[in-house]
Amino acid sequence: MDMLLDPYAQSVLVFMGINIILALSLYLPVSAGLLSLGQGGFMAIGAYTSAWLTVEAAWPFLPALAAGSAAAAVVGALVGFPALRIRGVYLIILTMGFGEIVRVFFLNFEPTGAASGLGGIPMHTTLPLLAAVVALLLLGFWQLRRSRIGRAIAAVREDELAAEIIGVNLTRVKVALFAIGGAIAGLGGGLYAHFASFIDPAQFGFHRSAEIFIMVLLGGMGNFIGATVGAVTVTLLPELLRGLEDWRMVFFGSLLVVMMIVRPWGLVGARR
Repeated sequence: MDMLLDPYAQSVLVFMGINIILALSLYLPVSAGLLSLGQGGFMAIGAYTSAWLTVEAAWPFLPALAAGSAAAAVVGALVGFPALRIRGVYLIILTMGFGEIVRVFFLNFEPTGAASGLGGIPMHTTLPLLAAVVALLLLGFWQLRRSRIGRAIAAVREDELAAEIIGVNLTRVKVALFAIGGAIAGLGGGLYAHFASFIDPAQFGFHRSAEIFIMVLLGGMGNFIGATVGAVTVTLLPELLRGLEDWRMVFFGSLLVVMMIVRPWGLVGARR
């Protein structure tokens, strides 16, 4: 597949695949009503952990990728515990603060290059690998949505008290969603690092978390297909507007504003 495309098309498709993974990582907690602006932090943990293991510890790519995803999952579970008592804008502030803590940590962490970043990362991320990861995630979300667990998640989103009364364990559901969402974001971070070949803390700041949030919001917050469509749109539309040069991001932002006015429930989301 790589040989049939020019380098520019390859890079756009790779970033589109990574963005789909990141959008799906946020969709999971959002599907239970847990709004997060910390996915950039989980992405950074996965990227730095897997990259350091391949560069400094000479680990094979796939075990390093799995380790980065697992590290992000552990941190995600820890972040999930405060979410048991807060929600809404307070949860957004908490996760935003978490993302900033992670960025500042890697900004000062010498083993991973601190502010200078970490380079020399081998390029292992390919289009076939990304296609396989995205396909497996979409299949998993499709099965989850139709399962008993998926219905429990929907119940938590609609009414936590009612969900608890009918036997849903809120603690287990919320912590698990943050952990799995963190793991998926960490996986996306590892794939990103092994395509970009260089990472630094600035790549995982608030703008990254906000971009992931926009993908999910634009596509439709209650639908994993919507998150996928949002990621594709946010990736491809700025590239299609390159002819506008300096005005393309202004035009892109204006389109987002119009979209939120015309379809506030998203491109694929159900009207609420």
